[in-house]
Amino acid sequence: MEPNCTAGGAEEEHHGNYSPNPSAEVAPGKHAVAEALEEVQEELIEHQPLEQEDLNFEKWKPKPKPKRTLHEKAFDVKTYLWNAETREFMGRTGHSWFLIILFYTALYAFLAAMFGACMWCLMLSISPYHPTHNDRVMPPGMTMSPQLDGHYEIAFNASDRKSWKKYAKLMEEQLRSYNDALQEQRNIQCPQDAYFMQDDQEESAERKSCQFKRSWLGECSGLQDPHFGFSQGKPCILLRMNRILGYLPGQGTPVNVTCGVKKGVPESLGELQFFPKSIFNLMYYPFYGKLRHVNYTAPVVAVRFNGLQYDTHIVVKCKLNDSKGYHMNNGRTLLLTQ
Repeated sequence: MEPNCTAGGAEEEHHGNYSPNPSAEVAPGKHAVAEALEEVQEELIEHQPLEQEDLNFEKWKPKPKPKRTLHEKAFDVKTYLWNAETREFMGRTGHSWFLIILFYTALYAFLAAMFGACMWCLMLSISPYHPTHNDRVMPPGMTMSPQLDGHYEIAFNASDRKSWKKYAKLMEEQLRSYNDALQEQRNIQCPQDAYFMQDDQEESAERKSCQFKRSWLGECSGLQDPHFGFSQGKPCILLRMNRILGYLPGQGTPVNVTCGVKKGVPESLGELQFFPKSIFNLMYYPFYGKLRHVNYTAPVVAVRFNGLQYDTHIVVKCKLNDSKGYHMNNGRTLLLTQ
C-alpha cells in the first residue's frame, strides 16, 4: 500500500506545484516569454467559436412596450397638468413658476430697454430731412404715364372707346393735382430758367414750391379734350423726371427731352408736339424732400403724337439730354400700336 500512497503523494505534489499562469514562476530573465504566452492565450480565447446561445439574436431584441389605454394616457395628461400629491402645475410648483416668470420678465425688460436705447441713439444721429448716405443713381431716370401694371405699352383702336378709356382715366388721375385752382392756392410763381435755392432757411422749415398748372399742357391737359387725343388717334403721354434730393440737373441749363423710333419705320411716328416745352425748367429744382417740400409739384412734359400712322406697331424711346447733348440716361421705351 505504501508505494501507491507515495505515488499519489507525488502526484498531488506535482499538481499542487503547477500554476496555470506561466508568469507566476518564471525567472526575471524570462519575463518577455511569459507576456508572449499571455497574448497567445488571449488570442485563443477571442477566436473561440460562438455557442448556440450567443447566436440567438432574438433574445437581444428590445421587448415591445405594452400598449397603453386611452384612460391611462388621459390620466398622465391630467397628472402633468395638476399633480395633487406634489402640488405641481405642468411639472413646476408655484414657487418655481414665480421664479421663472420673474427671470424672463427681467430678461425681456432689459432687452427691450437696450433696444430702445439703441434706437434712440440712432435717431439722434440721423436727420429726418435728408439721408446721411445717398445711393440714388446719378443722373435721374424718367417715368411715363399712362402705364398699366408697370407695362409701358399702349395699344388701342381710336374708334373703340373701351380700348383707350383706361388710358384716359389714368391720365386724368395723374393730372388731378395739377389743376390751376389748386396750384394757385398752394404754390407760388417762380422766376423761370433759374434754380429755386432755399438753403438759407432752417433745416426743418417748410420750403415753397413753384406752380405747374395743368392748363400749360395745352391739348394734352384734358381740359379741352377729356380723351387726351386717343379718340382722334393722336394720343398724349406724360414724361416725368425722377426726384432726387438736392439734385441740380442740367448744370445751369434746362434738361432737354427727345423722342424717336427705336424699332419700326421712322416715318410711321409722324410729328411730335411737346407741352409746355420739351424741357424740364430749372425753377423746380432742387427738391428738398417730402417733409419740407410738402406741396412740391414735379414738372412734366406732355408728348402728343399728331402724325401716328394707323395699323402700326412701333417702339418709341424718349431720352433726357444735358446741355452738351449727352444722354443723361438710357431713356424710356414705349410700345405704340394703333
